Amino acid sequence: MAQSHVLTHQRFWHRASHQQLLFLALPMILSNITTPLIGMVDTAVLGHMGSSHYLAGAAIASLILTQTYWLCGFIRMSSTGLSAQAKGQQDGHSKSRVFWQSCSVALVLGLAIWAAHKPLLAMGIHFAQPETQLLEVIQQYFSVRIAGAPAALVNLAIIGWLIGQQKTTQVLYIQVFANLLNAGLSVLLVFVFDAGVKGVAVASVVAEYSILLLGVWVAFNGMGLQKPHWALWRWSSLAQLMSLNGYSFVRNLALQLCLAFVIFQGARFGPLTAASNAIIMQFFALIALGLDGIAYAVEALTGEAKGKRDAEEIKRVVVRGLFWSGVIASLYSLCFVLFGQQIIAVLTDLPELRAFSAEYLLIIWLLPIVSHWCFLLDGVFVGLTRAKAMQNSMLLSALCFFFPSWWLLQGYQNYALWIALLLLMLGRGLSLGGYFAYLYRGRRLLG
Repeated sequence: MAQSHVLTHQRFWHRASHQQLLFLALPMILSNITTPLIGMVDTAVLGHMGSSHYLAGAAIASLILTQTYWLCGFIRMSSTGLSAQAKGQQDGHSKSRVFWQSCSVALVLGLAIWAAHKPLLAMGIHFAQPETQLLEVIQQYFSVRIAGAPAALVNLAIIGWLIGQQKTTQVLYIQVFANLLNAGLSVLLVFVFDAGVKGVAVASVVAEYSILLLGVWVAFNGMGLQKPHWALWRWSSLAQLMSLNGYSFVRNLALQLCLAFVIFQGARFGPLTAASNAIIMQFFALIALGLDGIAYAVEALTGEAKGKRDAEEIKRVVVRGLFWSGVIASLYSLCFVLFGQQIIAVLTDLPELRAFSAEYLLIIWLLPIVSHWCFLLDGVFVGLTRAKAMQNSMLLSALCFFFPSWWLLQGYQNYALWIALLLLMLGRGLSLGGYFAYLYRGRRLLG
């Protein structure tokens, strides 16, 4: 027993394994962090337009699209998991099949979202119930941003596939270029050409199509990708992808309903609360995408280990991933404790909005520590292509943690919404961790 413990300890601290994980994770962390950072540029541009209703209106419109895109995040999840397993199996045909099937499903969904943009906007406005002065801003921003829907969804498939192939450095280059382009165009169109809210939206659309073009170029550049042919779309192979997408869709739907509930319910408390929640969501996005950098690396390594049929390596990847996820989360919390008010001040020059947002700093400090478990374990189950477990964990956490806690604490209004979100993250981490332990002890990880 003692010898086994020593061996396990040595394997955990195996330097090359940690280096491999960080080699994959660090480009994704940098890549993911650039997205909310550029989003902060957009927020700052809108926050300096003289009134909070520009920021609040664009935030609601952007949220409608973001929620829709995140709802379709199952495309990236299934693409990553299946791509990583194909890499572990060293199967070139499977690698190409995953790429083309995922891109095809993504394109169909993207075109469907674009075609249904009017009822989608109407539904979002119905739930948000914005004040009259916000409505025009929402319509202006949304009418332009929706043009990027096909590219945005295909990008999910391409980026997921590249992560599964452990090409995270290439993903970093693509994302950084596109996000810098977005930021530069936003500033140029608003402050030089006086394009207002529509200018910010145009910049985002251009960035989305630049990611698409660069992603396709990278995928065809020396990665052995086969040209599309009918054999890649056989139903026997497509069925697995559709099954994964179905479970992941339900999981994402439950998550986005909870996030949308926070924003839309908060909007009922007035423009000031809506604008403040937009700022807090920028912090949450920064946290989520940073922690997902570790999770993406774990997805790729877990999927590769499953492709090789190595359950012990899966366990080692998970333990190392949790260690580094905890380190990143702690650094986030420390940064927000030290510089939270300064970050808020960068996002808006409105004194009332600054003061109101600062009242939620404790929530901001706690978010990384409470949330990093579920982000990391989501990555584990993506790599294992166990989407049903992720679905069940999300439903359990929403029904037993999020909505009951909000109902009990709703007298605290907007604070209750953010406390409920914290408990949702906690519930996801506990349920996924418990289920992973059950699978490992029962030797069911490879099933």
